[in-house]
Amino acid sequence: MTNRAIPVAETRFSADSLRLQTAAILGAWGMAHAAAAITAELMVETDLLGIDSHGVSMLPLYEAMLQRGRLRPGALPQLLRDGPATALLDGGAGLGHPVAAQAMQLAITKARVSGIALVGVRNSHHFGAAGVYARMASRQGLLGFVTSSAPGIFLVPTRAAEPVLGTNPIAFAAPLAAGSKNTALVLDMATTTVAANKVRVRALREQPVPAGWVVDDGGAPVTEPQAAAQQLYERKGGGLTPLGGSGELGSHKGYGLALLAQVLGATLNGGAFAALHDRSHGPEEPANVGHSFIAIDPAFFRPAGEFEADLDSMIDLLHGTRALDPALPVLVPGDPEEAARADRLHRGIGLPAALEQQIRAVAERAGVADLLQAVS
Repeated sequence: MTNRAIPVAETRFSADSLRLQTAAILGAWGMAHAAAAITAELMVETDLLGIDSHGVSMLPLYEAMLQRGRLRPGALPQLLRDGPATALLDGGAGLGHPVAAQAMQLAITKARVSGIALVGVRNSHHFGAAGVYARMASRQGLLGFVTSSAPGIFLVPTRAAEPVLGTNPIAFAAPLAAGSKNTALVLDMATTTVAANKVRVRALREQPVPAGWVVDDGGAPVTEPQAAAQQLYERKGGGLTPLGGSGELGSHKGYGLALLAQVLGATLNGGAFAALHDRSHGPEEPANVGHSFIAIDPAFFRPAGEFEADLDSMIDLLHGTRALDPALPVLVPGDPEEAARADRLHRGIGLPAALEQQIRAVAERAGVADLLQAVS
């Protein structure tokens, strides 16, 4: 018997209606109007880029965090320290999107003066997809680098039987010259083989989970979608494999990258190490997630335009590399997301029926109108 994915009905909704619905829910939870608008914009942009695991699908999880007292949506970021090329912000235990956007923009402003800048954040929470913040820098002509810890404990270190680290993302973006036929180079990755929420999205769509994503406490793969989601969110043993999947395939490298993101993104800024934080704090305590945002101005290192021209030539060579299958050309990081964005701006963002129902239920519990508009 083959393990085939069963097609799940989806309805496509306009990005505008998803933004309005998301902002209305966040506002009803107590988030300030401007912060709710920024957060909704970033969440829906994430869906437009095809990263379904980190966009509006997070609303039910955010609601659960809110109900447990772990999330304080009305918090306003506070500037704790401010230097010529550095700064430190406190997110007030609110959602990470507003403070992350503020931090990256501050790093960009400082890098235009100093050449390079790092802005750290402590006491934050989930901030969506790291790549949307790296893109903020590339769209303004700078290189962006983002690292973060994570509130969930999912990564099973190489040789371990239980999870200790989060999915701890790393993102990098570099700009191209205006008018280039290429798009910005954007790497956005979890340091696990796959992000935890991608497993949850598979469960929503009733799609099998590839072997090597999730393991039980004996190291055996879990591929049935509901069982895989339960393994991550309801059981103590097992979890996500580090990037690489197994020791033989280099999972120690993914494990090491997860530690890099933890140290640079959180420990440096006073953010928590979730495995230790959960032992000393109650389940209702904020997670104290940390992020770091680095911006680099290439004009400080080379004459204006040279970096962008060289990068463009590199991407042209990579795109022209002989492919194994001519129907599947060689891509660079960021290409799939840009293709998804063009498609979804035109055709709408698809929500599986289960997620659509969840979002409508969240809106109803928040006391806001149903604003979703299907694309015909």
